[in-house]
Amino acid sequence: MPMHWGAVIILCLAALTGVARAEDTAAPGPDDAAAIETVIRDQLAAFQRDDAAGAFAFASPGIQRQFGDAATFMALVQGGYPAVYRPREVEFREFKPEGGRIAQDVFVVGPDGVPTIARYFMERQPDGVWRIDGCVMLKAPDQDA
Repeated sequence: MPMHWGAVIILCLAALTGVARAEDTAAPGPDDAAAIETVIRDQLAAFQRDDAAGAFAFASPGIQRQFGDAATFMALVQGGYPAVYRPREVEFREFKPEGGRIAQDVFVVGPDGVPTIARYFMERQPDGVWRIDGCVMLKAPDQDA
């Protein structure tokens, strides 16, 4: 299924327009890495169950406001992000500050067998919980190297 570029642009804009807070720009620690991986894995599991409300709950408040409801969010993911909606393979990779925010790269193989990097931008909430504040799909590096 071809990528829906409107969806990519929306989530890219969401990722790029997020407001960085001081605690988000600090060097992430091992506890942050584990918490972020759990949030992403839990959202991926919700996609697998077609649990729109569950998947939407892992989105940042800004993403939730942008999409308005779980059904709209889920429709965008189904149509524009098949590699995260139904991944065949998931491998967590680089975790780092990027552009004043925290980015987590996740290698995914989509249902079409094409490897991709899903770069998740994360946002720490005032209560310390991490939420997903955008995702961009990038070409995976050559896997034969």
